[in-house]
Amino acid sequence: DVFEWLEYSHLAVYIRQSPLLFPAIEIVHIIGFIFLVGSAFLSDLRLLGIGRNIPVRDVADYVLPWSRRSLLIVVPSGFLLFISQAKALGTNGVFGLKLILILIAFANAGIFHRFTFRSASNWSPSKTPNAAKAAALISLVLWTSVITCGRLIAYF
Repeated sequence: DVFEWLEYSHLAVYIRQSPLLFPAIEIVHIIGFIFLVGSAFLSDLRLLGIGRNIPVRDVADYVLPWSRRSLLIVVPSGFLLFISQAKALGTNGVFGLKLILILIAFANAGIFHRFTFRSASNWSPSKTPNAAKAAALISLVLWTSVITCGRLIAYF
């Protein structure tokens, strides 16, 4: 079984047996998630009309690089956390739901940037298109749900 193989790899055993390594990786993962979700929230809130004095394009130009860079932290740290408990997490429904929600959140962002956001330079500061508002609202709900699932994993 792949989960068992991952969990008993030298790296996973080392992470589990080290008194400080797992918590350190978890802290790095949380910090990365702060940048990822924080960037998304700032952009989403602007799309929903907060901070109308800042053009949507300017907000995106500032926060998107932070969001992209955060993936360089979140993905590897998440993988390290996963392998240290692969058997339990592989069968944890809340963890599975978290991964599905992350995929949906990325799909939502991808669709938004591929279609809706292309015309952002032409948007009025006081009028964001309904499609952009819908994408922002969906994003807020999805990322809040991801965070919630992340916290609930330990309890299920």
